Parts: sequence; structure tokens; C-alpha cells
Amino acid sequence: MDKTAGGAPLLSLDAVVIDTETTGLDPRKARVVELAGVRLSAGKLDTGGSFRQLLRPAGESIPADATRIHGIDDAMVAQSPEFADVWPGFNSFLGQAVVIGHTVGFDLAVLKRECDLAGLPWIRPRTLDTRLLAQIAAPELAGYTLEKLAAWLGVEVADRHSALGDAITTARVFLALLPKLREHSIRTIAEAERACLALTSVLDGQAQSGWIEAIEAPERADAERTLKRFDSYAYRHRNRDIMRVPAIFVEAGASVHDALAQLAGERISAAYVASHAAVSRGVKAAEAGIVTERDLLRAIARFGAAALDIPVGQIMSQPLAAVPADAFVYRAIGRMNRLKTRHLGVVDETGSVVGALSARDLLRLRAGEAISLGDEIDDAADAPALARAWAKLPRVAESLLAEGLSGRDIAEVISRELGALTRQAAVIAERILRERGQGEPPCGYVMIVLGSAGRGESLLAMDQDNAVIFERGEPDGEEDRWFAALGTHVADILHEVGVPYCKGGVMASNAQWRGSVATWRNRVEHWITRSNPADLLSVDIFFDLRAVHGDGGLAVAVRQHAFAAAEGQVAFAKLLVEGISVPTSLKLFGGIRTEGGRIDLKAAGLFGLVAAARAMAIRYHVMARSTAARLAGVKDRVHVSQADLDELGEAQSVFLDLIAAQQVEDIAHGTPPTNAVSVKRLSARDRDRLRAALQAVQAIDALTRDLLFNR
Repeated sequence: MDKTAGGAPLLSLDAVVIDTETTGLDPRKARVVELAGVRLSAGKLDTGGSFRQLLRPAGESIPADATRIHGIDDAMVAQSPEFADVWPGFNSFLGQAVVIGHTVGFDLAVLKRECDLAGLPWIRPRTLDTRLLAQIAAPELAGYTLEKLAAWLGVEVADRHSALGDAITTARVFLALLPKLREHSIRTIAEAERACLALTSVLDGQAQSGWIEAIEAPERADAERTLKRFDSYAYRHRNRDIMRVPAIFVEAGASVHDALAQLAGERISAAYVASHAAVSRGVKAAEAGIVTERDLLRAIARFGAAALDIPVGQIMSQPLAAVPADAFVYRAIGRMNRLKTRHLGVVDETGSVVGALSARDLLRLRAGEAISLGDEIDDAADAPALARAWAKLPRVAESLLAEGLSGRDIAEVISRELGALTRQAAVIAERILRERGQGEPPCGYVMIVLGSAGRGESLLAMDQDNAVIFERGEPDGEEDRWFAALGTHVADILHEVGVPYCKGGVMASNAQWRGSVATWRNRVEHWITRSNPADLLSVDIFFDLRAVHGDGGLAVAVRQHAFAAAEGQVAFAKLLVEGISVPTSLKLFGGIRTEGGRIDLKAAGLFGLVAAARAMAIRYHVMARSTAARLAGVKDRVHVSQADLDELGEAQSVFLDLIAAQQVEDIAHGTPPTNAVSVKRLSARDRDRLRAALQAVQAIDALTRDLLFNR
């Protein structure tokens, strides 16, 4: 990944923090007498990766006033090299990294002047300024000197007024600022640049002093587009579409001879290993092994003819590496690349093996670097590593848009990766609890995502919606307290990575969003008997749940119970849409109502459309998750209002298309993504599509009354 891309997270940034000591404070006259830099690697200070050099300002003496500040005099630099001799090495040290400094515009100006004097080329690096970032994080501070910021943040000051010491202090200040910047929704380089550029009074004053602009406006340059164009097949098809079924199993006690005969007979290159009894009840990937034709041939090469009688259980690999059947194919490609394997099992929602994938199945697919996103998430060991992987998502979305995929297709990819991110956050949280002496999970559990992530309809403006179901335990009991700690760590990790806390509190860290199977069943039955729609806020998104980590069977059981309990409960379905109204977004002569030139498509129709489809699905026991599938399922059952249902499905598709394109553009320019779309930037065709969609959602109220109240 291009580490200087605007979407790169500050949390896991690769950067060089620089500082200079000079002969004076006027950059139009000053010469550099000390040059230093220290690396940030994956968001951590690397004190071993530093650069420091004294410089001799040829033909000039160091003024006494300057020496009193930094302690460097002519005698100290008499044997030092000149700038021209040092710059190539320092420039190589910088590489393509982001450059960070405190009042970095001064350092840039003196470095440019030295390059000009030496006849050396100057290329402005991408930069961030801790002084500006601090003003954004705490505009009420009385001053923003390095000493004041260090004192405010509790940062140790190292060798003040030496270039290396100040660079190290600046690096520590930058890292300490990150949590405070997140509170202002600043998580990426582009967001930081945009916020800094708003401080025009500071920037104008610096420019008048001869400084170079501390922050350069982010450009959506071709050089920043690191993802190559790729065949989008892997992002449009799921593993179930190409897996081989049924999966072929052999007994662990079967001989190598028998296994070879079975591979030849089935014309396959690998078989899974499990007992007959396990196969009959459904084999979990963790219980299964795998033996490939290469394993068998290696055994024969090692043991000769005697190998034919060896049980395959002695040479198999275990556990079986697997991917979900409903995950996209690119996840399987990434998993094979990381594990350096040619075979994967395919599992259903409960974790049971239902099919097989081999490298042969994937040969027809071509994909670029974007495929690594999924497996980088799965392989991340901490929040910074997760953030680095997650930062690829906007550019994956951009590439998919360029390939012509619909907003609905892109939303499915984003949702799948949001689920994977939540899963890995749970894995990391489990490890944290173990390391802190809180032990393993007290019983089986499943982490689930809700709402748009569960439906497969998340785009790039998202927050957390998650919950936990565990096997046994009472509210506030021993088990519940363990899972409360888990949920808190998961929420904190996701927030740090870039998925903010849910404003409505729909997170497993909150008691109402975790519980045992029995607790959840009681909770669902209690919901269904409620009569006040205000008591059902956020309840509806529970019916979108999807398992992302742990025992998926628990999630399946609870979801099935919820739909069964709600079946025939017309009053409950009515309550879910009570109070939902779709505003009139079209003017008398077809104009589109906007605020600040934009229309919030979630408020204008998407929210009501999704809620209506969910309520109708619950009413008619349509178990599908996605809005499009729910509308289709209702259409098959009611056989009325079919044109209206089709138009709602198309309207949702239009909304997702336009929101996805707008979010990709906004992120590239450092604007936090929202559901608001600029109408002015739309083509004539897209404006017509939007008008038709906004017209279609006006039928939601009448349609839901007809299908929920009158049948």
C-alpha cells in the first residue's frame, strides 16, 4: 500500500519526523547547522531508525544569538560536511514517507533554500504539522510551543533545541495527539490535512514569514492510486458459486493406497479426513484434516511401497483451513496466498464443511493487490495492524466503482469486511483478556453484527452495530461480566481503527446487547409483546444479525427463534414501522430539495425503505437478510403491489450507487463520508434516476399500510 495515500490511518502511519537547527529564524536567510529525523513505523516510534548530522554553513558564521539557543558554534561544525554532501543521504532516508514536524513550514523553507543554494532538486514531501494538529485538538490552549504541548500531553522532552531531541519529542507529541484527534473524527492523513487547511489565519501568517505551506491541499493524483485494475469477478461471486460439492472425505484409518484410489476416481487433488460418524452429523473445519496428492506422493517417496499401507491420519494436515460459503471469492484467494496452500474447505453458517475449493477452481480469476485486504484483516495482531488493513477499503471501493460494480455489490464487499474486522477485533480482545489473567471464554459464544453490516448494505459511512450471544449465564453473572469485558475491548479496538462507537449504544459492551441464548429468547419475546414504538428503538436491526466469530450455530438458533416468535404477530410488525415517514424531496416541478447543495439519501428514503422491507419480511416470515432479497421474498408471497415492490428495490439500488460514488470522492478529499450526495455533480442520467427513486419511496407509507395493516 502507498503509505502516503490520503486514506492511510494516522494510527498506523509510516512517517519521518524531522527538525532543523539553523543560524536564524528568518527562513529567507537562515542556514541549516543540524539536520535530524526519526522514523515512525506502523504508528510506533522507532528510535533505532534515526538520522542526525551537524552541517557547516559554507562561507557563514553561526551568530552568537543562535548558539545561545541550540549550543552549536563554528568550532563544533568546522569539520562537518556541507549541506550538499548530506542532502542525498537524508533525502533517501525520507523516501516516500509522510514528513511530520512542529511548525514544519519553517523546516521546509530552510531545506528548500539550501537545495536552491546547492543547485539540488527540491521535491516537496507530503507533510503534517503537530502545531496545527494540536490547535485542532485543543483550540482553547494558551500556546502551542513544543514545551507547552509536551507538558499538556504528559510527553517526555528529550534534549530540547537539538534537532534529534526535538524530532523525538515531536514524534511523541504526534502519537499522543492521535486519540484527541479521533474525538474530532480525524483518523486519516486526508482528514488531518483538510482540518489543518481550515486554520487559514495560522497558515497565512506563516506564509507571510517566508515559510512554505505546512499543509498542501490533498490532490486525487493518479500516483496515489496504487490498486491496479483487476477482474471484478472475485468481488461479485461467492465461494458457494464455485466450490466443489459434495466435499470428499476419507476415514483417518484409510490407507494411502485407498486414498490415492479415491482421488483418482473422483478426479480431485485432495480429500478431507474425518470419521464417518462426524461426516453424518456435519464436520466442523476445526475437527477435519486434509490430505493432498502431494502429501501422498511425499509419503511414497520417503517410505517406498510400505507407504501404501500407512493410515492417512498419520500424514494429514490439521485443522482444515476454511472460508465461509457466503464470503466473496477474493477472500479465498487471499487466504490461499497467505497460507501458501492450494486447498481450502468451505463452511456454512454453523461452521460445518459443505464444499471444497482448490487453486484450480480459481485459475480463471485474476485479481490485484486489493485482494490482500481481507487476509490482512484476518492476520492483524493489534489495532494499528487492523487500521493499516482497513485503510485499503476506500480504494478498493474506488477500484470496484471503476470496474462498473453497483453500489449494492460494493456494499456487500464492505459489509463482509466490516464483519471480518469485528471478528478480528474479538480475536485480539480474547488475547488481551488472557494476557491480563482473565482467562478463556467461560462458555461458547458468537459475536454478531447487526443492521446494515448484517444485511450486507454497509458503505463507507459506518459505525458499530454488534452484539454477543453466549451459551449460558445470567445477566451480570460471571459469564456476562467476562463478555462485558470482551465487548468493551472490541468496541475500543474498532473505534481506534476507524469504526466509531455506535451513537445508539448498539454494542456488546452494553448489557442490552449481550446475553445468553435463554436471555436473548426472553428478550425477543418481550419485544414482541411491547405496545410502545419508543420501546423498540434499535430492536428491528436485531433481525438483520449475522455471525462473524465463534459458534455460528448459536446465532442461527436465536435468529430462527426470533422469526418464529414474530410470525403472525401483525401488531409487532406494525410497531416496527410506526413513526417512520418519508419526506417529500421533490419540488412541484421536479426539482430536488437540497440543503447546502446536498440531499441526505438515507433520510430522504433509504431508512424508511429498509425499515419497511424488514417489517414486511418479519410479517411474512421471509428469512432473507438483504433488503432486495426481502422485497423479492415478500413479492413471492403476497402476489400484490408487485410493481411497487420492484420500484422500491430499484430505488434502493440507485441510492446505494450514488452514495458509494459520493463517499469515495469525499474521502479522497479529506471529507468524512456521509449519506449526503451533491446533486450538482450528478450527470443528467443520474439525476433522472434519483428523481424516479425519490418518487418511488413516496409509496412506502401506503404500501406498508396495505401489506401490514390490511391483510
